[in-house]
Amino acid sequence: MRRTVVLALTAVLSAGLLSGASAGEVPPSRHPAVFETVFASPLGLEGLTTDGRGNLYTPARGADPCPVYRVAAGGGPAAVVGTIPAPCNPTGLTFDRRGRLYVANADTVVSFVPDAANPPAATVFASGVPGANGLAFDRSGALWISDGGTGQGRVWRAGADGVALEQFRVQPMVSDVIPGGIGRDVRGLPPGSVTITPSGRTAADTAGSQHIVANGLAFTADGTLLIADTARGALWRVPMDRGGRPRASTGCDSAFPADTLCLDDVDVQHPYLEGADGIVLDRAGNVWTAANERNAIVLTRRDGRVVEYFRNPADATSKLRNGGPLEFPTSPVLLPDGRLCVTNSDGNRRDNAPNTAGEANPAGPVRAKISCVKP
Repeated sequence: MRRTVVLALTAVLSAGLLSGASAGEVPPSRHPAVFETVFASPLGLEGLTTDGRGNLYTPARGADPCPVYRVAAGGGPAAVVGTIPAPCNPTGLTFDRRGRLYVANADTVVSFVPDAANPPAATVFASGVPGANGLAFDRSGALWISDGGTGQGRVWRAGADGVALEQFRVQPMVSDVIPGGIGRDVRGLPPGSVTITPSGRTAADTAGSQHIVANGLAFTADGTLLIADTARGALWRVPMDRGGRPRASTGCDSAFPADTLCLDDVDVQHPYLEGADGIVLDRAGNVWTAANERNAIVLTRRDGRVVEYFRNPADATSKLRNGGPLEFPTSPVLLPDGRLCVTNSDGNRRDNAPNTAGEANPAGPVRAKISCVKP
């Protein structure tokens, strides 16, 4: 199923995706962005990766077992290439150098070699990683895992034996080692609501807290690890030594565990990045982020400048931005032909609420989708 939507960009694609722009240059003129639905899924989706040959891979939710699809971005039907035994709640995924696919699943990472003719059942590669979400391999072949599901900010490293050891923590929004907690509570509306008090001030209720601080992972060309911080709208930068061990500053705040990163390790923070989910780097070293809460795609240039590549337009009447083409975008990947693709998990939050609008609908035949934008 294909669906094409043509809208306007707020900034042109960088050198990695558009040959007409030189590295580090973002012309102020507006250009058309064409988002095309390459896969409409009857099940929920979040993670997305590519094999580098134009094929996309995404694990589905809400089935027993959970299927993992291969989607040819150039067209054609999707194929099931593996399954994840129930209970399954897959998120991020990535390939190793030998073509084995790894999928974050609840408190484990499972893996298998994709096979459309005889889809295998995934087996556990690593356990003891609660909230496993983002995955990325470093240059030595070690797998790094974020715990986006718990909000504690942990990042693990697993070697070939599958033993996952905590390497550091992204500073969480709230310290739970102090009775009652201390920190900062970030709200996203909706869910939640705004009311007017007798004094005339606006006040939000207690629903809708956003506490995910370690989400998408990606390595730069020099081996530095970048981490997307959903709650802060930030990217953290952790350099590595030659042995693949973190060299970032830790232990700056005694309210958090000793291996917690210092705030000086934040590379960039910007309101455009609020709701940052997955991240991917282009050939020029720019970072592309799916800002799911804002139904937006954001570009962070190598010089630190943050620009909004695209955001859903507000409806003329309702002023909502939930009509698409983006519907809670996650997990961006870049294809060899330069296209940027994302899953749209249709989460019922912030700009995508209510999630009954658009192509995906929680009660309809399409629960989620993969969309690609042409250069």
